Amino acid sequence: MTITLQQLREQIDMLDAKIQELISERARCAQQVAEVKKAEDKDVVFYRPEREAQVLRNVMERNQGPLDNEEMARLFREIMSACLALEQPVRVAYLGPEGTFTQAAAIKHFGHSCVSIPMAAIDEVFREVAAGAVNYGVVPVENSTEGVINHTLDNFMDSSVHICGEVELRIHHHLLVSDITKTENITRIYSHAQSLAQCRKWLDSHFPKAERVAVSSNAEAAKRIQSEWNSAAIAGDMAAELYGLTKRSEKIEDMPDNSTRFLIIGTQPVSASGDDKTSIIVAVRNKPGALYNLLAPFHSNGIDLTRVETRPSRNGAWSYVFFIDFVGHADEQKVSSVLSEIADQAADVRVLGSYPRAVM
Repeated sequence: MTITLQQLREQIDMLDAKIQELISERARCAQQVAEVKKAEDKDVVFYRPEREAQVLRNVMERNQGPLDNEEMARLFREIMSACLALEQPVRVAYLGPEGTFTQAAAIKHFGHSCVSIPMAAIDEVFREVAAGAVNYGVVPVENSTEGVINHTLDNFMDSSVHICGEVELRIHHHLLVSDITKTENITRIYSHAQSLAQCRKWLDSHFPKAERVAVSSNAEAAKRIQSEWNSAAIAGDMAAELYGLTKRSEKIEDMPDNSTRFLIIGTQPVSASGDDKTSIIVAVRNKPGALYNLLAPFHSNGIDLTRVETRPSRNGAWSYVFFIDFVGHADEQKVSSVLSEIADQAADVRVLGSYPRAVM
């Protein structure tokens, strides 16, 4: 017997009603969780990064399609975000203005129900978090094409904040125009310096004579072209939507796998989730074999290093400061042993945070 369109629609309506009922039941359960937490702890923490990571991993493991794992996890992220907002909305500072990729990373990690607050500089994000004015901050740390963001690393040297999570965001750049743009007469293209660099070959091919103007952010670029008939901007989907712009050309980045990693910073350490990373700062004196001696314990204990960066030390007594990311949690016996071994030979070792690896 062939099923009719009307029967399929009735089935969908019935399923929608069941889904809605279950979401409401989950939300009521979240409210009960909040009450239990308040009764047990005056300084209650509603958002637990490790718990959310575990839930999302379980969602992806259970998924049998036809939606892919990331799409299914994204749906549950939004449900969790809305339920958490019933307990207490999460306040998140990010490198602004509105419409930047950093805001997109904040929403990807916390969902649309968070309260996202733009900051003018990375330093301000760190200060807002350290002062307790917001619950968390989101800052860029490295791009797959252009490398590490040194300003973010430098802020960790002087701050007491903890890394609580990470977000990996695929970066797609579009050439945007406004409703007053004369597309055949574009002579100026605005964007952030890194975005201009990430689209250099495409610009050389399509707009070799256009002036390339670096501004503070892609969102600022999008804002500027609303009043200039001969200008275009390079920015992402969020900026296009926020400022009502049209995509003249899509995905113009030179590297198709271009992505940026963002860090979530907060004031509370994070418990182990079962699949974690740890970030540390190590200061060493300038002597032969210093880097080898620093990295050897990781190799001998089978710990996977995911990133090693060097920055100039701000203390004259030290020559180098290394930022090291590796797989594992500081509470694990193997990791704590390595950290102790490093501390015996280094001038200083500080754990910036252990946190769940990016889930999606």
